[in-house]
Amino acid sequence: MEAIGSEGVICMKKVLAIILGGGAGTRLYPLTKPRAKPAVSLAGKYRLIDIPMSNCINSEINKIYVMTQFNSASLNRHVSQTYNFSSFSDGFAEVLAAQQTPENPNWFQGTADAVRQYLWLLSEWREVEELLILSGDHLYRMDYRVFIQRHQETQADITLSVLPIDYARASSFGLMKINEAGRVIDFSEKPEGTALEEMRVDTTTLGLTPEEAQQKPFIASMGIYVFKKDVLIELLRQYPESTDFGKEIIPASAQDYNVQAYLFNDYWEDIGTIEAFFEANLALTRQPQPPFSFYDEEAPIYTRSRYLPPSKLLDCHVTESIIGEGCILKNCHINHSVLGVRSRIEAGCTIDNTLIMGADYYQPFAENEPGFEHTEVPLGIGQNTTINRAIIDKNARIGRNVKIINKDNVEESNRENQGFYIRSGIVVTLKNAEIPDNTII
Repeated sequence: MEAIGSEGVICMKKVLAIILGGGAGTRLYPLTKPRAKPAVSLAGKYRLIDIPMSNCINSEINKIYVMTQFNSASLNRHVSQTYNFSSFSDGFAEVLAAQQTPENPNWFQGTADAVRQYLWLLSEWREVEELLILSGDHLYRMDYRVFIQRHQETQADITLSVLPIDYARASSFGLMKINEAGRVIDFSEKPEGTALEEMRVDTTTLGLTPEEAQQKPFIASMGIYVFKKDVLIELLRQYPESTDFGKEIIPASAQDYNVQAYLFNDYWEDIGTIEAFFEANLALTRQPQPPFSFYDEEAPIYTRSRYLPPSKLLDCHVTESIIGEGCILKNCHINHSVLGVRSRIEAGCTIDNTLIMGADYYQPFAENEPGFEHTEVPLGIGQNTTINRAIIDKNARIGRNVKIINKDNVEESNRENQGFYIRSGIVVTLKNAEIPDNTII
């Protein structure tokens, strides 16, 4: 398949995508305790890795490597079960884990180092001309064909996807300056004051209207890059001590290489922190127009088929919420929340502003009344429980009459021995956590 642009034909068969799975995922801990960051659940049924994977497939890119080094078992299983390309094509999706070699006995030291350790593999792809570098913890929808077309039209060695940013957010990002031709000429990491003023650019050169350019006079890197393959290999060998693309490799290359900016003026969110992840999930319930939609038939988001039964709601009051497949809800109130697959909510519960990730399996006789004669707390949310502003990780067993409401307004707390953390005021239960009856958090 080929994308046709104003300048002719772009052959996507010459593009290989590399999705960087990140390190230990400390910003998303404890959600990353049992899994790699790209394997974290999203929107009740997806995983973070499904976003860049689906963008690639919708952009006709079918050679995809996912690089990771921590807790990659569930990610590997998800990728292998979900993204099976036809045996009659050259498409594949493969997880590359960090590995020790005689030349390099270390873990990945950063984004650039992860790619450097697999240069031997990338060099074998002789027909590949461009390498698309993506992150595994962003929420957005992009047609990479347009991105790569811009890269080829400007004869760039490297093209960075950038966001227009206003004054309020500018100091939170790494900013860059461009000249009239869109070439990147300067970088500044989270500038303030005079340094911030010096990073103003005329974003009309990238396609914004004069009104938009006045409101958003800065551009920030999204951590999405396309390299000429030969240039990337050359840079990684030229700077053997540099471990990060955004902070080291790309700024060092701007003087000697043609580094261009491609403007992406649409929704994009870095969901690599607990607070950003929580807010982005709940924003999906917004009406009438959420910032990101999973209902786009032209560019769907794919995930693993589970063949679950429909959800069953028995005398429930549900407002502005997303209910995943295979859930059982009984006589409860659900408001502004996301419930993942196989969630079970018992009678008398009130769930507000909460992300419940659901479960990996059903208990026997899931449709029956829970057997409280047993000492074990059943899977799901027990009777008369109240939860507000929380993330309930998979397979949680929340007892009866529990209150998860952060009653003391704690901002940060580590209660791992009790089955939960508090991050930015959000209570986060661990995967497989058991919270006994009558507990108050």
